[in-house]
Amino acid sequence: MTVKQMILREIRHRRVNAALAFGGIAAAVGLFVVLYSEGRDVQRETRRITRDMGFNLRIIPASTDMVRFWIDGYSQDTLPEDSVHALARTKGLSYNHLIAQLIGAIKLDGHTFLLTGISDELSPPGKKKPPMQRVVPPGSLTLGFEAARHLGAGKGETVVILGRRFTVAETLGEAGTADDVRIWGALEDVQALLDLKGRISEIKAIDCLCTLPENDPLTPLRAQLAELLPEARLVQQRLIADARARQRTLMRDQQAFLLPVVIIACAVWIAVLATLNVRQRHEEIGALRALGWASSRIAGLFLGKAVVLGTLGAAVGVAAGAGVAIWMGPDIFPSKATGRIDPVLVGGPLILAPLLAAAASLVPAMLAVTQDPAVTLRGDA
Repeated sequence: MTVKQMILREIRHRRVNAALAFGGIAAAVGLFVVLYSEGRDVQRETRRITRDMGFNLRIIPASTDMVRFWIDGYSQDTLPEDSVHALARTKGLSYNHLIAQLIGAIKLDGHTFLLTGISDELSPPGKKKPPMQRVVPPGSLTLGFEAARHLGAGKGETVVILGRRFTVAETLGEAGTADDVRIWGALEDVQALLDLKGRISEIKAIDCLCTLPENDPLTPLRAQLAELLPEARLVQQRLIADARARQRTLMRDQQAFLLPVVIIACAVWIAVLATLNVRQRHEEIGALRALGWASSRIAGLFLGKAVVLGTLGAAVGVAAGAGVAIWMGPDIFPSKATGRIDPVLVGGPLILAPLLAAAASLVPAMLAVTQDPAVTLRGDA
């Protein structure tokens, strides 16, 4: 009888042990697939959520009076509009989501509002990302909550700002910030209204170094800015930057903990079952040794069984885990594309699970081949 035939007969004969090993592998692989897949989705969703927290970098003129800046919320000085294009043309930049703004306080009907012109969102070469800032078409305005209320204007209506007519593209809900008294327009429109053609108040951006191990992204960011725009200075909104970094680090550490725990638990489970299997078969092992079976053939019985069960368990686990991940994903993460699974999660477990099962069975297999057949057959082992 060949080793292959004995492995198949052993699986049929000791169904409980085989079923427990198969179930453990399938459950571990399925859980791994779900955790890995959903973990990737969590990371993507976390990036989206932390991105939506807003810009954490403000690039302003170096001549800005910082006391006035923090009181007014914007710089009274300006930069050339080409500054944002200079940043966007630079490769290797540690900034992204670049937006130029021109801000000025204006009075309408006895109330002061912040007129804000915004440019299209730009990205450095090779870092193109979906835009995170609303776009205001030329000739249109977006009104903050209080601005819309005081002007008595709604979506689609016409308002007159500094003698020029605009269509209201959107009115926003109450934000509880200075945005409630803000009026957004296209950058070129606001430049014309404020008579500041080709000028901007600041550049907003998101830094790409918020998870540096030294926890000080400002030094490399400011070094880059000093080389490109010596007439500008960098201000970081630290609370937003720190919150973004902590959230991403938390999700990464959680994945780094959970996935190894699943793998280790599966390996221990297989090793325990393989050890019990060796104890159950000690008389059979003694007989095979007495019949002249080599140690390699006897070890092959246990390692081969582990590979067979590992392959079958991985196949079922991948199918079940992928099904659960695809089914649950859209409910948990509305932005997730449905019906897709990472190809790595299909091929990886089918290769690694049998190897892991064999590795976990290696010590029990060594125990089997080191048994003395004479002692075993006497019944003293």
